[in-house]
Amino acid sequence: QVQLAESGGGLVQAGGSLRLSCGASGRTFSNVVMGWFRQAPGKEREFVAAIVTTGGIMYYADSVKGRFTISRDKLQMNSLKPEDTAVYYCACSLFPLRSKDQLQENKFWNYWGQGTQVTVSS
Repeated sequence: QVQLAESGGGLVQAGGSLRLSCGASGRTFSNVVMGWFRQAPGKEREFVAAIVTTGGIMYYADSVKGRFTISRDKLQMNSLKPEDTAVYYCACSLFPLRSKDQLQENKFWNYWGQGTQVTVSS
């Protein structure tokens, strides 16, 4: 029904910037919650950022606040650190966001991209 695909990952030096994109195909919707997650080797998937497209309300993990900026289909990453190295996934939810706690719940997210590798060298 809906397919998501991330692009823009790659290798960047610490302190550099990278912009990830999340493209959608198939059926699309105007009012959704878009999110980004990441997973580093040996670690659990981690919430990074989300945006409620109606109103543009944004949420960020403390670890990226002030460095990353989310829009509907982009994640701008600045001042990158080696600890940002991970596979980054975009996600989409058709559910209304009642509480920010839902962003951490797998069942909230309807669709996921395949992931794109981001590697930050020291």
